[in-house]
Amino acid sequence: MTEPHAPKATLSVADEIAQILTSALQPQHLAVINDSASHAGHMGDDGTGETHFTVEIVSAAFTGVSRLQRQRMVNAALGDIPGQRVHALAIKARAPGE
Repeated sequence: MTEPHAPKATLSVADEIAQILTSALQPQHLAVINDSASHAGHMGDDGTGETHFTVEIVSAAFTGVSRLQRQRMVNAALGDIPGQRVHALAIKARAPGE
């Protein structure tokens, strides 16, 4: 039996991003790719291995929405993750059928 106040397992940043975007944008396709190893030793690398990501997302929420607004929607959903906890986030956001 689990204690009621037992600490939750810590999610990786990639898993947290996926969980947030799934809840916020109900994507048909979502891939969160950790690119951090390619940037080891470069600016923004803090040694955690979770500083650089690419998000590929297909969601009906992006239908009729400009590329800039799609990026803003993803960033808004992620709150303080981009810029605070993640150094670089590449976003490839598409509507279904694009």
